[in-house]
Formats: sequence, C-alpha cells, structure tokens
Amino acid sequence: MFEEFKKFAMRGNAIDLAVGFIIGGAFGAIVNSLVNDIIMPPIGLVLGKVNFSNLFINLSGTPYATLEEAKKAGAATINYGLFINTLVNFLIVSFALFLVVRQVNRWTAKPAPAAEPTTKECPYCYSEIPIRARRCPHCTSQLEA
Repeated sequence: MFEEFKKFAMRGNAIDLAVGFIIGGAFGAIVNSLVNDIIMPPIGLVLGKVNFSNLFINLSGTPYATLEEAKKAGAATINYGLFINTLVNFLIVSFALFLVVRQVNRWTAKPAPAAEPTTKECPYCYSEIPIRARRCPHCTSQLEA
C-alpha cells in the first residue's frame, strides 16, 4: 500500500495540484492584503472616511461602536462591510485567474484547421473523383459544374 501511495503522490499531476494549492493560498493572502490594506482605505476615504471592515448592522439592540466590540459581546450582527471586502477580493482573484487562463490558452497548441477536400463522390457510380472533375473517369458521366 505504501508503494502504491508513493506512485500516486509522485505522479506529475498530484504534485502539480499540490504546488497549485500552495501557490493559490499564498496568492489569496496577497490579494487579501491588497484589498484590505491598499484598495479599500482610499475608497473609504473618498466615501467619507468609512472603514468597510467596520460596517455592520447590529441585530441585538445594544449599541456597539465597532464590530470588534459587538463580536466580543457575542451580539448578532450582519457584517456587510466584510462582505464588500470579500466581494472586491473575489473580483480581483477572478480577474487575475481570467488573465492567467487566457494566457495559458494562447500558449496551448490550437488544432490545425480542417483541410479542404480534394475529392468528391460521383453521383452516378459513387466513385471518388477529383473535386474539379467535369466528367467521371470511371463511368464517363458528365458532371454538373
């Protein structure tokens, strides 16, 4: 069983999957930082010094100044600011993946276009004849142009 697992783990696609998973996790952390630390603060400043990660609807009725205070108190909240951050994060990741897939598709070999036919079938004797033939060489029938 160990040898079988070793063969499975050392196959190219299993290793590629592991590398892709690790790089994807690291890329996710980079995009999270980009959204939370670079993109959202200027947007919040333009919109009147809004911190999106601190936007929430308090369902408990007790007022809390920040989302962190509400979470510490165990209050029920709808965290729409965090949702906005996650949505922007998703859009950036999906656009980056679109660009990567688009580039990989350009690199992959495209199938050769189908060649033009060089022969056709005689409608009288059903023999294969050159496509430009005007008379069948097998049955000598006159062919339409």
